[in-house]
Amino acid sequence: MSASGIVVIVVLAVIVLAVVGALVLVMNRRRQRAGLQERFGPEYDRAVDDHDDRREAEKELADAADRRDALEIRDLSTAERDKYAQQWMEVQAAFVDDPGAATRDADRLIGAAMRDRGYPVEDFESRASMVAADNPELVEHYRSAHEIGIRTDEASTEELRRAFVHYRALFEHMLSERNDVTA
Repeated sequence: MSASGIVVIVVLAVIVLAVVGALVLVMNRRRQRAGLQERFGPEYDRAVDDHDDRREAEKELADAADRRDALEIRDLSTAERDKYAQQWMEVQAAFVDDPGAATRDADRLIGAAMRDRGYPVEDFESRASMVAADNPELVEHYRSAHEIGIRTDEASTEELRRAFVHYRALFEHMLSERNDVTA
């Protein structure tokens, strides 16, 4: 075989390898996207809408999933669940007299339960991304409650009631057994 024939074969082999490599990359991205969409559900769409770049949103979600998977989330003991359930009843009863304070207390109580289960609690976005990684249906409750909760002084009693209902959905999840996602 001539030198030019060998060059043609090498060039064709390089082109084929490049095409195969590109196809593998595209398939991996599609598989990762599908995995993120399945895991995060509606939170995936919210993240994409919030970012200018789909890849940036997907990287943020993948990072959140990795952080969550590295955590050792535990169920609360029966005594801890009972203690939190009692505190929740007290906070709920206080809503009648001071809805704003009760809403703030509900947020703090959820943060405490999350901390005891092993979730990071340093800021709202960290907590929300971990909730989204475990239970994407609940994170919207949490976001809605938090949005109202940060303006309790201006919120109407009806808005505070809605926030409290959202907090209750997340609180019940935090107290339930075996509710974490296993990777």
